[in-house]
Amino acid sequence: MTPDDLAALLTERSILSVCTRDELGDLLAVSTICKMKNGEEILAQGEEGNAIAVILAGVARISMIAPNGHEIVLDYAEPGAVIGEIAMLDGAPRTASATAMYTGLYLRITRAAAEAFIERHPKVALAMLRDMARRLRETDTTIESDRAFAAGPRLARFLKRLTEQKADGRKLTGDLSQGELGNFVGMSRENINRQLASWSEAGVIELTNGKIRIIDDRHLAQIAEQGD
Repeated sequence: MTPDDLAALLTERSILSVCTRDELGDLLAVSTICKMKNGEEILAQGEEGNAIAVILAGVARISMIAPNGHEIVLDYAEPGAVIGEIAMLDGAPRTASATAMYTGLYLRITRAAAEAFIERHPKVALAMLRDMARRLRETDTTIESDRAFAAGPRLARFLKRLTEQKADGRKLTGDLSQGELGNFVGMSRENINRQLASWSEAGVIELTNGKIRIIDDRHLAQIAEQGD
C-alpha cells in the first residue's frame, strides 16, 4: 500500500486526514497491514492497550460487555477511523472491544510506534484530541437521549447520528440490520420494527430487505427533537 492508496481511504473525519503524503508514508513504514474476517475481534475489552488500529476497509463494531452480561454497542468504526487510542494513551485496560462486521483490512500500529509517530507529527495529537472531544459530545447526547427522550425520538436521534457521518447523509453505516440497530439504540427489536414500519408508511424512511435509508431527513429531525 502506498501513501496515495491510504489517503484515498481516509475521510475528512479521520484524524489522519491532516497528514501529508510523506507523513502517511512514515505511518505505513511503522504499521502492519492486517486482514479482518467477519466476526473477528480486532481489539478486546480488558486487554492491555499495546497497539492501535486504523480501519482501511470494512466496518468494526465498538462495544462493551456490562457487568450483567449485556452487550452495549457504542459506535461503528468505518474506513479511516482510529481505534484503541484511549488505552494507548492512559495505559489502562481497554474499556471496549472492536469486532469486524465484514471482511476488510486494518493497520496495526504498536503502542511504541504510535507514540513515536505522534511525537514526530504533533498535529496528529491535536486531531486525536478533537476526535475524542467529538465522541465525548456524542456520549453526552446519548445520555441525554436515554434519560429525556421517549423511544421514537430517541431512535430518530440515533438514526441521525449514524447517517450524518455518511457521505450522502441518508444511508446507515454498513447497512445495519434492524436487530443490530436495536443493540445500538438500546431498544427491543419489536419496538424497533414497529417504529420503523410506521415511519416507512409515512414516507420518512425506506425499508428494503431489512435495510434502512432516510427519505425525509427534515421530518426525521423534527421527530428527534420532540422529547417526551
